[in-house]
Amino acid sequence: MGWFSRRPRAADPTTPTKLDREATGEDLAALEAFAASRRGVEFYLEPETTATDTTVVAIAHDGEWIRRRTGSPRAAGKIAQKHAIPLYEAARTGYPERMRAWNRAHPERRAR
Repeated sequence: MGWFSRRPRAADPTTPTKLDREATGEDLAALEAFAASRRGVEFYLEPETTATDTTVVAIAHDGEWIRRRTGSPRAAGKIAQKHAIPLYEAARTGYPERMRAWNRAHPERRAR
């Protein structure tokens, strides 16, 4: 019967295919500022999905963390190399226990 195919959608080349925004210079600057202001920082690369751009979770020695978009794994690698920060693939290694412990100790920072 074709309930949802009655009106074909016009392909608009100006409409982005992603549901979320692209990485900005502010995102990259936030990662660099976090890395410069804390010790023992490690980066965990999260791949691009249909909802978000490539992201990096920066985790400090005490488990404090931030997540920011990087746009590509290459951009994340450049920041990591510039600051001599280890870069791991989150899908392969998972996140460290110290991050989960920090989340339990700071429930006000839970994802909204």
